Amino acid sequence: MANKSGDYFGLSRVVSIILAIIPFTAWICGLITRFKEGKIVAGIIRIFGGFIIWIIDLFMMIVNGKIWRLLNC
Repeated sequence: MANKSGDYFGLSRVVSIILAIIPFTAWICGLITRFKEGKIVAGIIRIFGGFIIWIIDLFMMIVNGKIWRLLNC
């Protein structure tokens, strides 16, 4: 379920980018977003992916306005 605005809970893209800049909030928001989409395995990967996924998410949020989806099936 992708949102037309930002990827974090339907917030605007600017707010989503601000949340993505802060590592802990990006980790929590990404985790909640993936579990909310029903992607349990992707959520578990986000728990252990930590710093690497945060860097990729930050880049993707700035470029696309969406978080990185390793598993999108």
